[in-house]
Amino acid sequence: MKLVTAIIKPFKLDDVREALSDVGIQGLTVTEVKGFGRQKGHTELYRGSEYVVDFLPKVKIETVVKDDFLDMAIEAISKGARTGKIGDGKIFVSEIIDSIRIRTGESGDEAI
Repeated sequence: MKLVTAIIKPFKLDDVREALSDVGIQGLTVTEVKGFGRQKGHTELYRGSEYVVDFLPKVKIETVVKDDFLDMAIEAISKGARTGKIGDGKIFVSEIIDSIRIRTGESGDEAI
């Protein structure tokens, strides 16, 4: 099992969710986060004062997939999140040792 974590632009969340659903991946955890990367933030005008916004709003998506679904998950996230501009995001893959469904006690792949 693998944990796939993706940091994407907020307005691409529905596209990524649909792309993952199309390849059979159901469970997602979504968190609103802020990030600082190559975009380097931007300046905004508020009540006549200009200020710098260093941390930009992003969305973190986490899903655990079986090993044979990994490539499909990465492709779906990439396809759904890509705009072709700086700040499209990143995908991280981590190894998961075990998973347990609390309600039934199932473990491993069955718990996903």
